[in-house]
Amino acid sequence: MDRATAPKVAGIDHSLIVIMAHPSPSPSVFRRSLGWLHKEWFLVGMLAAVALATLQPDLGRSGGLLHAELVTKLGIAIVFFLHGLGLSFASLRQGVLSWRVHLVVQAMTFAVFPVTWLAADALVGRWLPPDLALGFCYLCALPSTISSSVALTGLARGNVPAAIFNATLSSVLGIVITPLLVGLLARVDGQSLPFMETVIGIAQLLLLPLVLGQLARPLLHAWHHRHKRLTTLLDRWVILLLVYSAFCDSVAGGLWRDNGVGTLLEAAVGAGVLLVLVLALSTWMARRLGFSTEDEITAVFCGSKKTLASGVPMAKLLFGANPAIGLIMLPIMFYHQIQLFVCALLANRYARRRD
Repeated sequence: MDRATAPKVAGIDHSLIVIMAHPSPSPSVFRRSLGWLHKEWFLVGMLAAVALATLQPDLGRSGGLLHAELVTKLGIAIVFFLHGLGLSFASLRQGVLSWRVHLVVQAMTFAVFPVTWLAADALVGRWLPPDLALGFCYLCALPSTISSSVALTGLARGNVPAAIFNATLSSVLGIVITPLLVGLLARVDGQSLPFMETVIGIAQLLLLPLVLGQLARPLLHAWHHRHKRLTTLLDRWVILLLVYSAFCDSVAGGLWRDNGVGTLLEAAVGAGVLLVLVLALSTWMARRLGFSTEDEITAVFCGSKKTLASGVPMAKLLFGANPAIGLIMLPIMFYHQIQLFVCALLANRYARRRD
């Protein structure tokens, strides 16, 4: 029965019945998928970065065809330059004076993590391979990472000046505290580490672009404000590049090839549980102390991070020619990947909040 021949009964146009019986089609699965991809493209990008690094690790590894380590450093420098453009002097001063945030971050990094390791070792240490247990001990003694902590804090619209101060302070303190903690907890003799070289590297990569951004602020601040959306997208792309580069190095170093499935699962599950625990603890501490959302973001991201960039050279100095150094490094390799993945999603969620 079509609309032309539809009869009328009791004054009711049966064409309306026909239309009601055949409603307009709902949005197609394809259109819904496109909408989801548009909304969650960052998650898809994270998964794609991991998959691409697994399939073609030599492409993005350090010294590879793409020279991802150089591109990543350039991207980080640009991001910090843009942060410098966007930060007022009052914001910088407030970040340095946020002593409660600094206290929480450093306590998480150099106190809560080691205590967590002691508790975990007492509970499950006897069932772990000794070298893997040493790897978890070493992971808990490492300082916070700098670039991703600050980049994620900026992405989440947190207290960037406080993040810069804390991440840098943690890295500098870790040069001394990490070997001491490892020697105390695992009875491994430490060696002197390149203090000045590390400080200079931090200054060149992070502080110099930030200062240059501050100096250029009178000229470029209006431009930066007009293109805020583009700078936020750049933050996300740099984080995706960090994830891709880190996974390429891990896979090329034998992450999947040199370790059995059981050992890989133990390292991955242990790293994941540790991350969830410290994220929960840092969030609870920040909220218990009445932090603003911006300070909470800084405490959560800086207090839960562990550095792979400094962890590798430190491990070579601490453990020397130990043939099991690959197994010792496995927990930090997994933790580094998982922290980037989980915290990037968490930062994206924070960024969506309404002020």
